[in-house]
Amino acid sequence: MSTIEVGRTLPIHVELRRQLLRRRTQVAFGLIAALPVILWFAFTVAPAAQPTGSLSLVDLAKGSGPNFAVFTLFASASFLLVVVVALFFGDTVASEASWSSLRYLLAAPIPRARLVRQKAIVAGLLSFAAIVLLPLVALVVGALAYGADDLVSPTGESLPFWTGAGRVLLGAVYLVLYLGWVAGLALLLSVSTDAPLGAVGGTVMVAIVSQILDQITALEGLRDYLPTHYGTAWANLLATDVDWDAMTRGVFSSLLYATVLGGLAVWRFTRKDITS
Repeated sequence: MSTIEVGRTLPIHVELRRQLLRRRTQVAFGLIAALPVILWFAFTVAPAAQPTGSLSLVDLAKGSGPNFAVFTLFASASFLLVVVVALFFGDTVASEASWSSLRYLLAAPIPRARLVRQKAIVAGLLSFAAIVLLPLVALVVGALAYGADDLVSPTGESLPFWTGAGRVLLGAVYLVLYLGWVAGLALLLSVSTDAPLGAVGGTVMVAIVSQILDQITALEGLRDYLPTHYGTAWANLLATDVDWDAMTRGVFSSLLYATVLGGLAVWRFTRKDITS
């Protein structure tokens, strides 16, 4: 098969259309879009909390649209968004194996490295869209419910509405890059098993264990090497003067993990005996 013909196998738009038509993709995007509405409803029906003398993200959530979007991101970043990225990457190859359609794709013929790359690109596009969709919907819902006022941080600093909205969306972009390690691990597990649930569940389990270990202060500097250590670094964007140090470290750490794990995924898949 010529190089030109190989380059035309499994085009991005075809794979993207296949994934968009899948029920799991539609349900995932539906839940992402519904979460801000669910949170707004929860705030509406919940009784007023007693003042504690200090401000938290929950206390500030009803202050403005940007504050509501910030709370929504914080509430979902450590688990929900991890599950979404793990779902898109962990299910992508393993599902083909579980349906016994993987060997037919490779018989097309599609080079193995290209198949992993194309599926990873589509999973990345879906993950990016889902993560950015969440704060966008939250900003709209929050602005309609609580007004287009300034973003106020727990430290008392205030940012104008459009500046605050931009910082929230920039935080979402940071989360896209930070969750690169989740994508790499889920892809590696996806090419290593025929069970999509195993790939997704294994990735989520690693994330949970890493978060637990990150709470053990006795580990001291070792916590810096945990993939989840910089998960909340985007909170620095809520300050008037942004400290980029933690976010820079978080992006570098995640991209390093993603590169190593993604490379292992390609290496594993190109040497795997495909029987399904």
